[in-house]
Amino acid sequence: MGSRLIPLLAARGHEMVALVRPGSEDKLPAACSPVLGDALEGASYEQYLAGCHTFIQLVGVSHPSPAKAKEFIEIDQRSGIEAIRVAKRAGIAHFIYVSVAHPAPAMHAYIAARTACETELQASGLNATILRPWYVLGPGHRWPYALIPFYWLAERIPSTREGARRLGLVTVEQMLGALAGAVEHPVSGVSVVEVPAIRAAR
Repeated sequence: MGSRLIPLLAARGHEMVALVRPGSEDKLPAACSPVLGDALEGASYEQYLAGCHTFIQLVGVSHPSPAKAKEFIEIDQRSGIEAIRVAKRAGIAHFIYVSVAHPAPAMHAYIAARTACETELQASGLNATILRPWYVLGPGHRWPYALIPFYWLAERIPSTREGARRLGLVTVEQMLGALAGAVEHPVSGVSVVEVPAIRAAR
């Protein structure tokens, strides 16, 4: 997501720095300055937050599945809480966090890790936008397109309508639009952006 978001924000005139592991600098889009550090250790990059307005937290386990419950705690949850704590100390004006739609009938460990970060964020006092997608369609993630007719039907049945909308599919483009919109419209307090609003973002 970050590799797609950086060029979009650069095209809109935003200046950015991005946290990368040593040796991965060349993977970063040219429109962004690298900061070397460890996402699991906030102290490794806290010094570089001075003067930054917005922090976007995108770190997480790739291709989430129920088999990765331990990784969700060790990577998703830890990196999120570290980011929130250092952003608070650095005086970040706006924190953007990609969480997950919930409640849901699956991916309980993933939801628990992301919800723990939401709880930490709510308690931090930071101004924050929390985005809650369920599944993001994009390159390598196209099989759920087959589910679209079932979603269409579920959204028209009163007993399943709310769940189908909350756990709806969003595209990469819609997520990028929602993230860029969050950057350009910082909130006061905490704003939660659910799937219908992600789909409508520009």
